Amino acid sequence: MARLFIFGIGGTGVRVIKSLTMLLASGVKMNATEVIPIIVDPHQSNQDLKRTLNLLEDYQAVRDKRDPGQEGFFQTNISTLQRLTGSQNIGSTFSFKLKNVQNEQFKDYINFGSLDEKNKSLVSLLFSEKNLATEMDIGFVGNPNIGSVVLNQFKDSGEFVNFASNFSQNDRIFIISSIFGGTGAAGFPTILKNIRNAQPPLPNHEWIRNAKMGAVTLLPYFGVAPDPASKIDKATFISKSKAALAYYETNVSGNNSVNALYYLGDDRTKDYPNDPGEHGQRNDAHFMEVAAALSVVDFMNMPDTALGSENGRAVQPIYKEFGIKRDEELVSFTQLGDETQAQIKTPLTQYWYFYLYLRDKLSQTLGKQPWTNRKKPPINKAFTYGSFYQNHLSPFNEQFGTWLKELRQNKRAFAPFSLSEKTSSGLFDTVRGIEPQRHWSPFARDNYVLYDEELNRAERNVGSLPVEQKFMRIFYQATHSLVNRKFDF
Repeated sequence: MARLFIFGIGGTGVRVIKSLTMLLASGVKMNATEVIPIIVDPHQSNQDLKRTLNLLEDYQAVRDKRDPGQEGFFQTNISTLQRLTGSQNIGSTFSFKLKNVQNEQFKDYINFGSLDEKNKSLVSLLFSEKNLATEMDIGFVGNPNIGSVVLNQFKDSGEFVNFASNFSQNDRIFIISSIFGGTGAAGFPTILKNIRNAQPPLPNHEWIRNAKMGAVTLLPYFGVAPDPASKIDKATFISKSKAALAYYETNVSGNNSVNALYYLGDDRTKDYPNDPGEHGQRNDAHFMEVAAALSVVDFMNMPDTALGSENGRAVQPIYKEFGIKRDEELVSFTQLGDETQAQIKTPLTQYWYFYLYLRDKLSQTLGKQPWTNRKKPPINKAFTYGSFYQNHLSPFNEQFGTWLKELRQNKRAFAPFSLSEKTSSGLFDTVRGIEPQRHWSPFARDNYVLYDEELNRAERNVGSLPVEQKFMRIFYQATHSLVNRKFDF
């Protein structure tokens, strides 16, 4: 299996990585030994970015404590570039920090004031007064012409050099971006060009030029509320997408730069608050971001023979879209294609039941069920008050619940589960559109009684392990048995 370097560009890149992290936490299988996200977003105060960085850090902390050889929750290793390389010359987070953009306008970045009159006139032809006055620390707010200039610094950064130094011949690259904004629309072709045109003295430049590379670009899938004072106008989204597609026709798909390119978009949209970035920009999770995350999984599960590259170009590029079975406002598992259902239905359902037990039942069960104290080390209050549970697993699960709620309230909505606050009865009726198997017997068990029976059975099959590994393994095995027992998948 190969390692995967993911470049997540702008707000859409950030949110797609969040959805991918949720899928990997649930145990969705991806043919990768390690995933290294590199987030490129100048808007460091972006609330979506902060949420995703916290999520990735919690994922990493949980993954560090689980059994690395165990199949199941958090099985795919997600690492920072610094952890992979050991370099102290790059940031310790998953985010690449652009230089000279904080509290600076674009005209200052290009030293407009020091240009002679002829060059000032040339720059004024290329960039409007609004462009020149753009505050760059909130992103490029729908101006890819600005973004393409600023993002060119990436090729000279310590992060890019360290990425290149540690790139192996069989590693793969994936780029996530939107096409209708500024940062993503500029970042995709810029980073793509720097990879496909890699030259000495960049380490491993030949491997990088011919890397197996995938990308997903998102067409408009949400709108923004009208605001005359804002720099963002959703009326321009389509025209910007057309302009970008015309450019891609020559410089991306037209010259075979990408081995596998995924196009996603939706005409059922919801308007978000019109926030160019000054107030933090926090968008709800969206079904298209889940679909984009699945494109990463699809790309990594392709055989090497389908992704050949020569002289910095794909030999036989592949182009894909994503569809659902019925054009409905509210999507559940049953509207997804059969292959997609096979990928995510079981792991997401297992993690859903893991999430529910920890949310609704665990505190009442400690010390009362054999699985919590039959063998040492016990799973007790000391464990739930400890750093692993309190600082990482519990916050991760809170974000998982928020992610599901946001997907449910967005448009188009994705609602695989019924998000009821009470699950003491009807626990197995919470998977929308799928009827659980009923066992009509005076000895039948259901809901949390059956759940605890499966936990007790799983615990008997687990040997001596550290408490964190024991906890994660018991719940994975128990939820696996529950799903197999109650559902026909």
